[in-house]
Amino acid sequence: MSKADRPDQPNAASRFNEEKATYAVRGEGDTPDLETGMAAIREVLETLPTRPGVYRMQDQRGDVLYVGKARSLKARVGAYVQMARLPQRLLRMVAQTRSMTIVTTGSEAEALLLEAQLIKKFRPAYNVLLRDDKSFPFILLREDHDFPRIQKHRGARRAKGQYFGPFASAGSVNQTLNALQKLFLLRSCTDSFFNNRSRPCLLYQIKRCSAPCVDRISKEDYAELVEDSRNFLSGKSTEVQGKLGEQMEKASEALDFEMAAVYRDRLKALTFIQGNQAVNAAGLPDADIFALASKGATVCIQAFFIRGGQNWGHRSFFPAHTSHVEIEDVFSSFLMQFYDRMPPPKLVLLDRELPDADLLAEALGTKAEYKVSVSKPQRGDRRKLLEQASRNAQEALDRRLAESSTQAKIMREMVELFDMDAVPDRIEIYDNSHIQGTNMVGGMVVAGPEGFRKNAYRKFNIKNPDIAPGDDFAMMKEVLERRFARAQKEDPDRARGEWPDLVLIDGGKGQMSAAQDALQEIGVEDVLMIGVSKGPDRNAGRETFHMMDGREINLPMNSPVLFYLQRLRDEAHRFAIGAHRTRRAKSVGHSSLDDVPGIGPARKKALLLHFGTARAVKNASLDDLQGAPGVSKTVAQKVYDYFHG
Repeated sequence: MSKADRPDQPNAASRFNEEKATYAVRGEGDTPDLETGMAAIREVLETLPTRPGVYRMQDQRGDVLYVGKARSLKARVGAYVQMARLPQRLLRMVAQTRSMTIVTTGSEAEALLLEAQLIKKFRPAYNVLLRDDKSFPFILLREDHDFPRIQKHRGARRAKGQYFGPFASAGSVNQTLNALQKLFLLRSCTDSFFNNRSRPCLLYQIKRCSAPCVDRISKEDYAELVEDSRNFLSGKSTEVQGKLGEQMEKASEALDFEMAAVYRDRLKALTFIQGNQAVNAAGLPDADIFALASKGATVCIQAFFIRGGQNWGHRSFFPAHTSHVEIEDVFSSFLMQFYDRMPPPKLVLLDRELPDADLLAEALGTKAEYKVSVSKPQRGDRRKLLEQASRNAQEALDRRLAESSTQAKIMREMVELFDMDAVPDRIEIYDNSHIQGTNMVGGMVVAGPEGFRKNAYRKFNIKNPDIAPGDDFAMMKEVLERRFARAQKEDPDRARGEWPDLVLIDGGKGQMSAAQDALQEIGVEDVLMIGVSKGPDRNAGRETFHMMDGREINLPMNSPVLFYLQRLRDEAHRFAIGAHRTRRAKSVGHSSLDDVPGIGPARKKALLLHFGTARAVKNASLDDLQGAPGVSKTVAQKVYDYFHG
């Protein structure tokens, strides 16, 4: 008797019928059709080769449901039409499938790399997803200058130089950079700052820079400092320590106590770095250490970054879409997505054996163009490091579950308070920012049960010229009209999860009225909106919540729901102010000459050098404009006509 036919296990058809009924009750778009999905897969299956490759399953709108790789495309895709062997999750996916896209590759390792890239691009609903999209910080030792600069770096590696990392956080990078400045006295300033110095800056005075900008150190001696820093960051800290000790002794013997004190302070900085970063990692080459802990549908993966025998921090990851997925598959998918964003080290240590460890190593080695080893150590210091990572993973998971339990309780109380149908999956919070009506900006932040979704934040530069400066009501109306008009256009069926279940407006009755008018004008009448206004004297803790039906609600000052809503409102306020400051900073350098057609940077510079200010250019006569060096009669006429009509 097959597993699907056992009395205590419902067969695939009955399981899917239950799921189908659930979809119908929820009203989630079109009801999935398992037979239609199977037919779409069978149609593709007829022409599939037995070669390795990557396949994408798409729904009726063309959205990617799942990205998978296969050693044999025909065999792997063929498994999806064997209904009795599919778990509930895959039955649901097949029922929504309406088309497939196939890409063949030269090897299974290439397919694995392509799969990770496509998952990152499409973020399918049925793939395990790495939630953390933030890039990791590195230390960059630039090599495009006679006096190389040391700095923090994120993002694409376009600058010429050596990159050391990754570091687990910006804080760990900043701490290390501060110590490195004391230790090696390398400059951290920009090239333009460096080129315009006539005397040393403050960093030289506090002994954090050798002031190469004003020739306080020779090029040769600075190059020696650069080489020492490179050796240290590459793991040769013992050599650097010995060299500094010798130099301190020589200075003491020569009675140069001031220089001896400099070397002493640098040795202290070196000891500080070693004490803070080399915890249990001495003797280990460049390596990443991963340990996994799981409980229910929640998975935590703890990562330790070891470079040159130094522990450069650790970070916890909580992959999404892990329910009903084998732990080994979660781990493998996480690793490939993780290393799609950054180069792997030569050694990757795991706390468990993975069936496809050799394939992972081959794929990572292909990407990095050097041999990568993926293994589980059985004994010694490496095993102890993994045990430490495992403890951290379990503790981080326990903290996450405790926070989730508290958050779930708060969300349930909020649902009851505002008479909502269910816990909101997407909350959007809106706020405006300006100074006396200038550089007006609206901000939208997004939150869900798992926290803030920063990749969904949006800013809106107010474009309507008819809006009076500082008219907060009109600003809010424009922001909401643009937001929901776009949502109606891009997701009219509300199937992509980008429509909010709750909208919070930072403001009182006036903002709420403007917001309701905006949605009514574009035909959106079923979005719950709530206004949040501060109490008397703008006291936090005495907020009033304005409902759409005119009711006003006040919460006790110690209410957890109040604290949560305050945090949402404050995040929107922070984001809107940041967007406003960015726009204002850009406008500071804006000149009226920038708006003149046909005037580029060179001609703008020539005009400003000749007349001194943009106002003087505006008031100049045509003859004066023609007399400016580098300005032709045609250009002069354009400038004159622009300012004088």
